[in-house]
Amino acid sequence: MAGLYLEEFEVGHVFRHTLRKTVTESDNMLFSVMTLNPQPLHIDFDFASKTEWGKPLVNSLFTLGLMIGIAVNDLTVGTTIGNLGMTDTVFPHPLFHGDTVRVETTVVSVRESKSKPDRGIVEMEHRAYNQNEVLVAKCLRQAMMLKRPA
Repeated sequence: MAGLYLEEFEVGHVFRHTLRKTVTESDNMLFSVMTLNPQPLHIDFDFASKTEWGKPLVNSLFTLGLMIGIAVNDLTVGTTIGNLGMTDTVFPHPLFHGDTVRVETTVVSVRESKSKPDRGIVEMEHRAYNQNEVLVAKCLRQAMMLKRPA
């Protein structure tokens, strides 16, 4: 499925993405190791068992990447030039091994580029929820998007 062109984004539209993922211990461990993140809260079960959570938390940067990744198939695959930034990123509740993530995206703003006529900028708010409908992550993402070819 192709992503959307700039003209296809409508401010206020909410996308309820159909892709979902159950996060595994392996996902969290592999991501933490690949990014050289030795935080024991993510990779040390004994350490994590003595925290207020009682178990390891999924690395928040994995959560951020998963949230945006789930949205890619519906929104930007093949039509984005690149991400410009992610702001206002929050993780109001931890994600744990075994949680299933679903994502919604709201289009916040759309504007044509002032300097390049073939593109524009879309700002989206992504929200990730666990299987209990608890918000686990949210961010505003700015992406440079192609306009529909003439």
